[in-house]
Amino acid sequence: MTIKNPIIPGMAPDPSIIRVEETYYIATSTFHWNPAVQIFESKDLANWELIGYALENGEVNLRGTNTPAGVWAPHLSYDPETKKYWLAYSHMLNMAGREFNSDSYAMWADDIRGPWSEPIYLTSIGFDPAIYHDQDGKKYVAILEWETRQGYQAPGHIVIAEVDLKKGGIIGEWHRVTHGFTTRGCAEAPQIYQHDDYYYLLIAAGGTGYGHDVEIGRSKNVFGPYEPHPSGEPIITSSPNHLFSLGDPDAGHFEMYNPNSLMQKAGHGSLVETHTGEFYIAHLMSRPLSGELLNPLGRETSLQKMTWTADGWLEMADGSNLAKMEVEGMKDNDAETIGNFDIYDDFSKEAFTKKFMTPYREQTVKWANTTERPGYLRIHGENSFFSQNNPAILATRATSFDYEVDTKVVFQPVHYSETAGLGLYYDSNNWLYVHLTYSEEKNATILTVLQAKLGTRIEYVNHRVEVPNHAANLKIVYNHGYADILYKLDETDHWTTLLQKIDVKYLSDEGVNGEPGEIGGFTALFNFLGSVDANQHQSFADFEYYQVKNQ
Repeated sequence: MTIKNPIIPGMAPDPSIIRVEETYYIATSTFHWNPAVQIFESKDLANWELIGYALENGEVNLRGTNTPAGVWAPHLSYDPETKKYWLAYSHMLNMAGREFNSDSYAMWADDIRGPWSEPIYLTSIGFDPAIYHDQDGKKYVAILEWETRQGYQAPGHIVIAEVDLKKGGIIGEWHRVTHGFTTRGCAEAPQIYQHDDYYYLLIAAGGTGYGHDVEIGRSKNVFGPYEPHPSGEPIITSSPNHLFSLGDPDAGHFEMYNPNSLMQKAGHGSLVETHTGEFYIAHLMSRPLSGELLNPLGRETSLQKMTWTADGWLEMADGSNLAKMEVEGMKDNDAETIGNFDIYDDFSKEAFTKKFMTPYREQTVKWANTTERPGYLRIHGENSFFSQNNPAILATRATSFDYEVDTKVVFQPVHYSETAGLGLYYDSNNWLYVHLTYSEEKNATILTVLQAKLGTRIEYVNHRVEVPNHAANLKIVYNHGYADILYKLDETDHWTTLLQKIDVKYLSDEGVNGEPGEIGGFTALFNFLGSVDANQHQSFADFEYYQVKNQ
C-alpha cells in the first residue's frame, strides 16, 4: 500500500496522532472555528474519517477571536493504566503586543467520541502543551514558555514539569530544556516519547512558514539535558537547505520555499508506533497555488515513514529529511487510498453533516436546524459576516484547488439587511458571498454578490438579478484561486453565469491580514451556507441541499 499525502486535506493543522490497539486517531487545531478540535479515525493510516470534536459543549468561548488566535495545537495521548484518552490544548486569547496570552487545559474521556470531561487548567506559561504518561505512573507536561523580554531569545524555552492530572496544576518547577535542536530557531510543540533507554523530545521549529520542520533530541532523564540529533538539522522538512534564524520568534521564511517540492511547510510532527511495529510521523504541510506563495487550503495533515538507526536516532525511512507526497504504507496492508472528500447532505436527517463548522460562535438548534421544516436546513439570520460574535454560518473545509459547491435556497426577505446564500470564507474580514436579499427599488427579492477583502466591503452593484419565486440554485466554481458564480431560478433552467474569474487568491493563510514577513492566518478556505438579519432577527432561510464536488 502507498499512502498518498495529504492524508487529511484542507484545514487540519498541528496533527497529534495516537494508536489504541489497531485503531489510529488524529486531533487537529481549529482556531476560531466551532466545534473545536477535530478528531479523525483510521484503520490503515491512509484513509481518515472525521468522527467528531472534543470541544462542542460550550467549553471554550471563541467570540471576538482575532485571526489566528483561538484553539491551538491539541495533543492526544492514551493512558494504558486507566484506559483514558487525554487531550491537552491551548486557548490563545490575545496576540497583541506579541504578549500571546494563552491558557492551557487537559481533558479526559473513556471513549474518544466522548463525552469529554470538563477542562482541567494546566498553565498560562505559553502554548502547545503535550502530556506524557511515564512508565512509572508519573505524568509530565511539555510546553513552550513564551518569551516577552527584550534581549532574550524568542520565542522562548521548551519547558517540562510534572503535572497532577487529577487535581490540575504543576508539581514542582518548570525545567527549561532547550531553545531548539538546530539553528532554525522558533522551537514549539514539544512532545515526549520513550524508546529503549532514552526519552526523546520531538519539537516543531523554523517558524510556521516555509522553513518549518520537525526536530529531535534525546536524554536519559525526562528533564534533560537533551542531546540534539547528530546531523544538526531537522529530521523532517520541506526545505532541507540550511537555515540560521535563532531569535526569530516566528516568520514566513518565504526565502525557504522549495521549488522542487509540491509539499511545503512540513513540520509540527507527532510520532506513532503501528500495531505492526513500524513508525510514522504525522505532520502538517501546505500546497501553494501554482506560481504563488499563497496557500488557500491552509495547513494539511501528512505522514512520513520513519525508522530507528542502529545508534538510536529516529530518521525518515528513505534516509533523507525531505518530506514526500507518497510514502510506503504498513506492511501486510493492501488498502488503497480512497481520497474522496466530496460532501452531500439533503438534510433529510435530524442531524446535518458533522463536517459543518461555525466561526466564533457555537452551533445550536436555535439558529440552525432541520426540524422546523423537515427536509431543509433552516438558518436564522443574525450578524453581518464581518461580525466575530454571532454570524449564522455553517461551513466545510475546502479540500481541493478545483471544485464546485452548490445549494438551493428559499428565502423571502423584507429588508435590504436580510440576506441568505452561499459563499467562500476565511475569517470575518475575508469572504465572498452570493445571496438573495430585498430590493426597495424593485420591491422584489434579488440575487447579488458581496465581498470582504482585508476588511473592506465590496458590493457588486452592477450584478443584480430579480428572483420572482424567492428561491434560487446557487453555485460557486473554485479553480486555483479564482471563483465563478452561477445561478438557476428554475430547476429546469441551465446554469447562468453571474460573475466570472473573481480573484480570491487572498483567501489563503498568507493573503489575509498578516504582518509583513509573517503568516496572516492558519485556518484555510471554507465553503459556507449562511444568513444575515440586521433588521429584526426574525427572518430565516431554508436550504434544500448542500453539495461539494471536487475535481
